Amino acid sequence: MRKYLEKEMLAPSLYGRVRYNCTAYVGMDGCHIYELYMDDNLTKQFSWETVNSYFIKQGYKSKKNPTGIGEYWEDFWTTMENVPMNERTEYTDNEFADALKTYRGQPISKSLFSDNPLIRMFAIFDRRAGKRSLEKLTADMEKQPEWLKQVFIFRMKAEGLMG
Repeated sequence: MRKYLEKEMLAPSLYGRVRYNCTAYVGMDGCHIYELYMDDNLTKQFSWETVNSYFIKQGYKSKKNPTGIGEYWEDFWTTMENVPMNERTEYTDNEFADALKTYRGQPISKSLFSDNPLIRMFAIFDRRAGKRSLEKLTADMEKQPEWLKQVFIFRMKAEGLMG
């Protein structure tokens, strides 16, 4: 994953400035924590944990202050079904991996305008996304999640398109 995203597909203006991590802990039943770093600052994490914490903070779950692991994960899958990706700003490791797979299998023009914010993230960092293509995204960025706006601004600044 890192070789593909950081070496093969990353825009030259971002070399050494964007890093992805993938961590799997013992006992996590095959789950991962994916992380995005920009200029060595953690920008975004993708895991069940981040999504579940988001659900609790946003009031989507019945237990506002869960005690114990059972209460913490109670209703997770039901909440996942009821709160689709485009209505939240946190995403699971599976959603990250699925987005990467989709991104790899479609043209950059389709990825840049995808409804999936994770696919858009990959596309914004992509070396095939030229300055004119990026400028076309500017107006649409206002409708995107705050974290994705930060990714976009980071790339635009790296390309010298923003001060």
